[in-house]
Amino acid sequence: MSTSLELDEKKLPQHIAIIMDGNGRWAQSRGLMRLMGHKAGVKTVQLIVKAAREIGIPVLTLYAFSSENWKRPATEVSGLMTLLKNYLESELISMLDNNIRLRCIGRKENLPGEIRETLETSIARTAASTGLVLNLALSYGSRDEIVGAAREMAELCLAGKLRPEEITEQSFAGRLYTAGLPDPDLIIRTGGEFRLSNFLLWQASYAEIFITETHWPDFTRKDFVAAIATFQKRQRRFGKTGDQVNGN
Repeated sequence: MSTSLELDEKKLPQHIAIIMDGNGRWAQSRGLMRLMGHKAGVKTVQLIVKAAREIGIPVLTLYAFSSENWKRPATEVSGLMTLLKNYLESELISMLDNNIRLRCIGRKENLPGEIRETLETSIARTAASTGLVLNLALSYGSRDEIVGAAREMAELCLAGKLRPEEITEQSFAGRLYTAGLPDPDLIIRTGGEFRLSNFLLWQASYAEIFITETHWPDFTRKDFVAAIATFQKRQRRFGKTGDQVNGN
């Protein structure tokens, strides 16, 4: 599908992660209940997943529900869980038809049983898909993820199965939820806030960050392409000088 911006297919980010912020504020600015903002946000998820697949992005991670979001009012949490279940059920056929593989990062065990069962069914049904990896961050907190990986490696050391000197960045990353996936090249945050909100703290070490004031329900394919185009204009030095990167 054509877009108003031309993207360099050779410089596409291999992994885009999105902090989908602003649903509640979008609704409140329209005199609506916050849950209506989340409901509108689901339509944007459908739109951006389709765009990512068509553009050729290998991995898309969506920050759908944080570990801190459990602190929200019970009615909002319940509504979010219902929206999640409805999304998983309604999109399964589409994911299968479009070769999308569903993954999840976070503490799935904290999700309500019915939601967890639906999620695990969708993950299992799409496991053989080889196209876009759609990675949902659910009940996810990066600090908890890092502590969990450190605890697991400490237990291996105590059991004599791992020596401290064998702990490397690579082996540690292999204990994170995102094991087997590339680190995000681009993190997009909608809603105008300038923070990571406990999202992919380890993995985001060298990610390019794109902030937009646009609330998630108003985020369009055009906005998504513009974020990727901005990413493609940036020089990623990874600690080197610009001359070194350019081969001078």
